[in-house]
Amino acid sequence: MSLSWCPSRASLVVQVDENPNLIMKIARETPWASQHSDIMGPPNSYFYFGPNRTPGHLIYGNSTYQTMAQARHRKKESSTSRYFWAQNIREYKWRVISPQRLECVDPKGNLIALWETSQLADPFAAKLTIKHAALPIITEIVTTLILNRIAQVSNWQ
Repeated sequence: MSLSWCPSRASLVVQVDENPNLIMKIARETPWASQHSDIMGPPNSYFYFGPNRTPGHLIYGNSTYQTMAQARHRKKESSTSRYFWAQNIREYKWRVISPQRLECVDPKGNLIALWETSQLADPFAAKLTIKHAALPIITEIVTTLILNRIAQVSNWQ
């Protein structure tokens, strides 16, 4: 079973503050989340950017912070894949297939989420398809996806 995720129905991304640096909040929409009893973990996360929107740190709910670099580290210098640790103490990987397609895999290499830009006829700009098994870490998946997309468009290393 897979779920297609549409940002306008499932998640809300808002700017919390920009003085002195940008703070963004990513929150699950209650109507969407209430339809999925397997969702676990915090209902939101926060990005705290550095000066001039450089990488800073992020926080899931009320947990301790981690740097944005830790939330998207790579194991080989030449690799485009980015790894993150979920709160279930497992490491997951976002594979960059192309600028228009990212795949998230679990520690065993199973595809658990797929982000891709839409076709011209679609009523949305991009979609995220999530396997049912990924619902317990949905906050981490969406947070790291958004972080990786920000890094792509901002040309972070």
